[in-house]
Amino acid sequence: MDGGAEVQSRQSRRLPDFLQSVNLKYVKLGYHYLISNLFALCLVPVMVVIVIEASQSNPDDIRHLWLHLQYNLVSVIICSAVLVFGSTVYIMTRPRPVYLVDYSCYKPPDALKAPHQRFMDHSKLTGDFEECSLEFQRKILERSGLGDETYFPEAMHCVPPQPSMQAAREEAEQVMFGALDNLLANTFLKPKEIGILIVNCSLFNPTPSLSAMIVNKYKLRGNIRSFNLGGMGCSAGVIAIDLAKDLLQVHRNTCAVVVSTENITQNWYFGNKKSMLIPNCLFRVGGSAALLSNKSVDRRRAKYKLVHVVRTHRGADDKAFRCVYQEQDENGKTGVSLSKELMAIAGGALKTNITTLGPIVLPISEQLLFFSTLVIKKLYNENIMPYIPDFKLAFDHFCIHAGGRAVIDELEKNLQLLPEHVEASRMTLHRFGNTSSSSIWYELAYTEAKGRMRKGHRVWQIAFGSGFKCNSAVWQALRNVKPSPKSPWEDCIDRYPVKFVL
Repeated sequence: MDGGAEVQSRQSRRLPDFLQSVNLKYVKLGYHYLISNLFALCLVPVMVVIVIEASQSNPDDIRHLWLHLQYNLVSVIICSAVLVFGSTVYIMTRPRPVYLVDYSCYKPPDALKAPHQRFMDHSKLTGDFEECSLEFQRKILERSGLGDETYFPEAMHCVPPQPSMQAAREEAEQVMFGALDNLLANTFLKPKEIGILIVNCSLFNPTPSLSAMIVNKYKLRGNIRSFNLGGMGCSAGVIAIDLAKDLLQVHRNTCAVVVSTENITQNWYFGNKKSMLIPNCLFRVGGSAALLSNKSVDRRRAKYKLVHVVRTHRGADDKAFRCVYQEQDENGKTGVSLSKELMAIAGGALKTNITTLGPIVLPISEQLLFFSTLVIKKLYNENIMPYIPDFKLAFDHFCIHAGGRAVIDELEKNLQLLPEHVEASRMTLHRFGNTSSSSIWYELAYTEAKGRMRKGHRVWQIAFGSGFKCNSAVWQALRNVKPSPKSPWEDCIDRYPVKFVL
């Protein structure tokens, strides 16, 4: 009886706390709606006053004004000319909307799957790794959040691995052409209609370039504006979107194709430096192709409209510059080294990025709260924690670069997100691994495959990359979006989300 009374007492104490949290939640929602609709609420009494004044005015005053305009023809003509000129200038100089017609993510064949045990067996058979390095990789795999269905390129399935320039070209062709073939089929786009081509791949940059390989394969037109972005890390996909947006502001009635990928074949690390072994455990085969357009007729069939792109570059800081660094170890073996300070540097880049993004996406209610805490902190108490804006009020879906479990955990914590907000990122990491710059597109495809994308929803794509960079892209759904044919989640979405046991 005493135990039951104690439990009941604890529950009775928790009840007021629960009610208080619920009350605070609704108080905050009420405050948000009040501030967001403050202009409309103030406008209502003003309109009422105008209507009352107009109803009480003398009809003769209105008739005299009309007669005055009739006889003052010159003033009417001048005013009309100014109005027409101003409207023309506005129409000609306003930013053109950029539409995402559709996109496609490459799904490798099942023969290229790399379960954890196969990864460890092959690593051991190469003979390049010490026992402590093998154990380190095993622990990283167990904690990484990757499942057993991620993919390696064909050359890495050989024992020993057979990396070569030819094998790297074949991997690039399989990924890029696979994504493009599906995109062209889904959009009924003819290759000759492509006016702008942008390809980003950080570590593999052959001659002729990857963009030239696409031009040659699909026989694109001779005056195409093609660009090849290299060495820009996992956030290069957003950079490519930003470049496409700028080009579509200049060139009228055209479309741009953005291809984002990474190449593993020639960038596998065969040494024993722990900071350079981590990429072996995380990076996997993947790529995407997106069709952007500035044609007004494409709005009807487009999935999304590009709203904002915000880019942050911390390369001026030496620690940030070297935190993701391609180099040779003491034995001359090349790999990408990840600094222990990576998460702290990523957090600083994220803070700078959202400081720019926040004012243009957050509702005025959140901006006022953030500004108020800054003023109070400055004037009265330096120990007050700054207010963290609620980005859940600005975005409906979050596509956080699936760089690793630690990256997703850190953003979930810092942005105060719920598990459902990072579900797409975690499931993409589990199913496809870190596919570098294309991971944010696999995440968007996951959200569509789950049937969660509704008209008007806003999506925040955020990615980190070497340099060090943090880049954001904001999209708005133009309709209830359904997954396109041959979605990478088509045959497995029913099995997700999965639960992690770490």
